[in-house]
This record gives sequence, structure tokens and C-alpha cells, in this order.
Amino acid sequence: MTGELTRESVPARQPAPQAKSTPEHRRGERDRVMAMLERRLSEALGLCGGLLRSPSLSLRLLSTLPFVLRGAKFSRRWSAVDEKHALPLSREGQEPGVPHNALRSYFESHREGPGIWKWVHYFEAYHRHLSRFVGREVHVLEIGVYSGGSLPMWREYFGPQCHVYGVDIEEACRVYENEWTSVSIGDQADRRFWKRFKQEHPRIDVLIDDGGHEPEQQLVTLEEMLPHLRPGGVYICEDVHGERNRFNAYVHGVAANLNTCLPKPGDQSKGIACSPTDFQAAIHSVHMYPFLTVLEKHDLPVAEFSSQKHGTEWQPFL
Repeated sequence: MTGELTRESVPARQPAPQAKSTPEHRRGERDRVMAMLERRLSEALGLCGGLLRSPSLSLRLLSTLPFVLRGAKFSRRWSAVDEKHALPLSREGQEPGVPHNALRSYFESHREGPGIWKWVHYFEAYHRHLSRFVGREVHVLEIGVYSGGSLPMWREYFGPQCHVYGVDIEEACRVYENEWTSVSIGDQADRRFWKRFKQEHPRIDVLIDDGGHEPEQQLVTLEEMLPHLRPGGVYICEDVHGERNRFNAYVHGVAANLNTCLPKPGDQSKGIACSPTDFQAAIHSVHMYPFLTVLEKHDLPVAEFSSQKHGTEWQPFL
């Protein structure tokens, strides 16, 4: 295009078409508003119920709210780092000298056949937390079978001693069963389903929740299946979207118990010892990535946390 851009040369902007207000449209809008109000009311009632059931714990958690807000503001004000000062390192697991990320390679090369739908940045976290199971007998549960493509991906990654369990609400997903894949049909928000599942499958080492992605579904699944996961197991929940996500808030409450400190009496000159809670004795760590939450269990129960003093020369002020 040549010539000057003038007001006359720019096509007039056409007004956006007005949406037609039909009885069906008005009912749909009303239903959406009512559903939102019901959710807000349920959340408010849940908050009040929690305050009444555990007043001291609730007050302690509420006292941390200003710092939650402070952290949220800090992260929102974050500015980009000048790339010229960045360390020449990568976590992607594909560079020379870095362990090869076979899961990422499988995904990248999978162009035909049953579909796999994953956020690409998940593969670095998968490899970081799951690589120690490769080549061993491992029982892997993935919730959300969909088009079945990820089931053989896990089998290929972990090796021939891997058995994969799929859970989906759609009966059509049974088509992906074979000698190394079992498929169970059920609602992940139904605790009765999980009770039956645990009776039928007593060993699960790795769990990947890629199911319905609704917070209540994720909450019920974690509450039912994290205790069932074998020692040393890894629990992964995918697609945790949004700052106000209720599952995300729940995980923050779970992780807070990792910092509980119950001092044990003893000789203070040798350091400090704490007794773990039952949760601390079982849960090794909680990790958070964009849209992804990972919980790891201890191989063996922790008996004690100790802060030890080594050395002979100490400053007098402590």
C-alpha cells in the first residue's frame, strides 16, 4: 500500500452486532449467575464452618493472610531479568551433558495415533521427579484417559516392569486396556469409587491427576489417594489454573504443616531436635510449578528432625 494514511482512507469501524436477547439466552445468563452465587455462598459457609470447627487453627491461618497478600503483590511486581546476566544453564534435560528426557522426546516424536495433550513445560518436572523409577517395577495411575496416548508413553518411559492404571468417567476408554494397562471407569469426585479402587489395586507408586481439573475433583482425589500411595511415591496434579484456585489454596494449607516444629527435650549444646507430625513423617516435600503440583512421600518414616552443631569454636553471642 502506498500514499499517506488519512482519516478518509481508513474504513469506518462498524458497530459490533448486538446480541439477541431471547428467553433461552436470558435463562442461560440467569443460570450462570445463580451458579456463581451458589459457589460463593458455599465458600462462605465453608469458611464459617472451618472457623467454628477449628477456631485456633483458623485464627493462626488468618494471621498469615497479610503475608499471603504481600507475597502475591511481590510476584505481580516482578520484573524481567536481563538475559545477559543469566547463567548458561537449562533444566530442560535435552542439552549435552544433561540426562536425556525420554518423556519429552516421546511426546515430541508422537505425531500419529492416540492423542496426548500436555503442557510442554510439564515434562521437565515429570523427569525430575519420576526418573528414579525408570527400569524398576512401578505401578502408575493416570486419571483422565481421554484419547489414550499418554498410557503407552508412561510404559515406554518406565520400562517393561511398569503397569499402568487408567481412570476415566467415560466407558469408551476401556478400549485402551491391554496386558499392561488396566482401565477403571468412575467419577474421581466419588469417594466410594476410590474405596473400591483401593481394594482392587493395593499398590500405586506414581499418580498423575489429569482428570476433570475441577478443584473439588482434585481435592477428593488427593485426600483419598495420597495416603494410599506407597512410601517413596510421587503424586502429581496437573492443570491447577488461576490465582484463586481452591485446590491451590488447599495445597498451601497442606504444605504449611511441613513447617510444624514440635521441640524435643534434650541437651541443647548438641543442637535442636523436633518430633515430626504424622504428616511430616510421611510426606517428604511439596513442589509447585506453573499449573502443576507435586507431592513426594518419604521412602521410610522420619523419626526426628535435628539441627546439629559441628565444630569447636563458637561466637559468644548465641
